[in-house]
Amino acid sequence: MKTPFGRDVIETIIPHRDPFLFLDEVTELEPGKRVVARKQVRPDEWFFPGHFPGRPIMPGVIMVEALAQAGAVAVLTLEENRGKLVLFAGIDDVRFKRIVEPGDELTLVCEVEAVRGPVGKGRVEARVGDELAVRGTLTFAAQ
Repeated sequence: MKTPFGRDVIETIIPHRDPFLFLDEVTELEPGKRVVARKQVRPDEWFFPGHFPGRPIMPGVIMVEALAQAGAVAVLTLEENRGKLVLFAGIDDVRFKRIVEPGDELTLVCEVEAVRGPVGKGRVEARVGDELAVRGTLTFAAQ
């Protein structure tokens, strides 16, 4: 699959849709191994009015979900996984290092480390420019 590609192609790979699709573009892809994606954090995101009024901050759980969606692209572009769902099986060692605000652009990276049958693990990180925003390990199950 040729990169970069946008939401039109992303939606053919993963089942997520607005308002719960958190990837704008995939810029690098090695199916089953590595993905780099981008998310432009817009001021009109649905979660900002309540998180927090007067001080909008992207929720950490949404950043983790965006990372999981990026990882799902890496896993679901393998021929044997097409059409499957990729679900959370674990979230480990996640650390939040930087506040993410409207106008920031997140670069999301997932390196798939190990796969045993339908279960795998990926090391993930999100950055704003050169600054680390979040990192961790996600375990997934494909079904």
